[in-house]
Amino acid sequence: MQKFSQEQLIQYLFGECSPLLKLAIEKAMVEDLVLQKEIKTLQRTIKQVSKLKKQSPSSNSIDAIMKYAADTSKKK
Repeated sequence: MQKFSQEQLIQYLFGECSPLLKLAIEKAMVEDLVLQKEIKTLQRTIKQVSKLKKQSPSSNSIDAIMKYAADTSKKK
């Protein structure tokens, strides 16, 4: 039984893995019930995260970032 990292499984789910890794994961899922469950859990998690309302950073945060960037560029 081959072990895959969470990062590899997430890449697989987002279609960002190599063809070789995709094939290995799909082949392993045929026989590995634990892997199937992990994939389903990650799919549900991704679906829930995509439903979250996206918020812009506060103006204070943007101002602090811009000040830091300006200060840093002056030091170079």
